[in-house]
Amino acid sequence: MNELLLLNGPNLGILGRREPEIYGTETLSDVAAAVQREVEGHGWQVRSIQHEGEGDLIRAVHEGDDTVCAIVNPGALMVAGWGLRDALASYPRPWIEVHISNVWAREAFRHESVLAPLASGVIVGLGTLGYRVAARALLDVAG
Repeated sequence: MNELLLLNGPNLGILGRREPEIYGTETLSDVAAAVQREVEGHGWQVRSIQHEGEGDLIRAVHEGDDTVCAIVNPGALMVAGWGLRDALASYPRPWIEVHISNVWAREAFRHESVLAPLASGVIVGLGTLGYRVAARALLDVAG
């Protein structure tokens, strides 16, 4: 069974109630279910993981070596998640960085991702639809 790693960082576990004017009203469970619907017709499953701490996310990447691809929303760790960056550098499959909001339309500190240069692609500003778009792209790239 092929598995897609759906990795979400700090503060994404409270989607649906966290600043809904920016992040919308869908929960992380809603997002995982939507991604599952995108990939299940291809025989894939979703391994959805969310952690507040960088160390736990690093461990999830290391333990995800058996997955066929990944969607990663690092949250604020995009700015200074150097340990997560190093873990993703050794992840052996394609992965796409996703951000719900348009990070370049927000505060200046969000305008650079230390992870993006390693990603197969980056999707920003499409709301939670960005996760489904990433799943569709990964079906083509990793399928």
